[in-house]
Amino acid sequence: MFPGWESAPPCLSPSPVQGCRAAVPRPYPGTMSVHYVTYKGIKFPPAYNSEHSLSFAHNEFLVRDDDVFNVTYPKSGTVWMTEILSLIRSRGHPSWSQTVLNSDRMPWFSTRLGLEAALSYPSPRLLTCHLPRHIFPKSFSHSTAKVIYTLRDPRDVVVSYYYFSKMCSSYEDPMSFEQFLRDFLSGELPHGSWFEHVQGWMEMKDQENFFFITYEELKQDLQGSVRRICQFLGQDLDDDAVSSVVRNASFSAMRENPMCSSVLLPADIMDQTKGRFLRKGICGDWKNHFTVAQSETFDRIYQDRMRGLNMISSGHPPG
Repeated sequence: MFPGWESAPPCLSPSPVQGCRAAVPRPYPGTMSVHYVTYKGIKFPPAYNSEHSLSFAHNEFLVRDDDVFNVTYPKSGTVWMTEILSLIRSRGHPSWSQTVLNSDRMPWFSTRLGLEAALSYPSPRLLTCHLPRHIFPKSFSHSTAKVIYTLRDPRDVVVSYYYFSKMCSSYEDPMSFEQFLRDFLSGELPHGSWFEHVQGWMEMKDQENFFFITYEELKQDLQGSVRRICQFLGQDLDDDAVSSVVRNASFSAMRENPMCSSVLLPADIMDQTKGRFLRKGICGDWKNHFTVAQSETFDRIYQDRMRGLNMISSGHPPG
């Protein structure tokens, strides 16, 4: 596992993006499923993705040298990093983050509405996506644009993703946590395989325009993490500005901020009577959901799929 991730202990309690813009009929278990958009063999939520927007983002989107990309697999800290980067850009002043929707501050450039916004935004742009490396804009490889990649213990990812899928109408309602976990491990969920997503992006880990950090590091030392992100971005924030970033990017502050908590989305798109979009924001919640057998299976598959991949984060020497 990644540094700081515990190995799977016995667990005896089996149980069970932002920017949805258009209502999609919600299937009930056993009824007709959501018709996902498929691009290059990967499923994407239909409410705000189209084959055209994904193809354009991949093949025609012109990356600018001063672009900064917030890239994640779903439920890995995307909203958190959006707030951190927004606050760094505003030098700690929270007014931008508190008055402008996060999806407008950092457009999801591979979606229909996000693409339109991204194309019209002046430089320097902050942009967001869940795209795997092999369908990221081709023009990126000829630029000096920067990518910040946040990754999270995949067991916590699958738990968070399960609850999110029950809330968001653009995702098929999971029939059970057990089935959802099987789909996660086999790469059948929207946005594709977590393993392939992480492996693809980690091929860039030695590039100077690529920075990666774990959700767990952000939880453990947010102030130190913010300073390292600032250093990567070439942003020299004083102590007061860094403290403001940390304060306004805390989980409690984000939960109270309607510009990032999705409370403004209508219930037929994000039904928060089924749970909160910003649900817990903790590490290790998987231990309340995985059975012993599920933990053992997950560990075995993880060790096989991720063998040899160095997960020491940017700015942290191995050791």
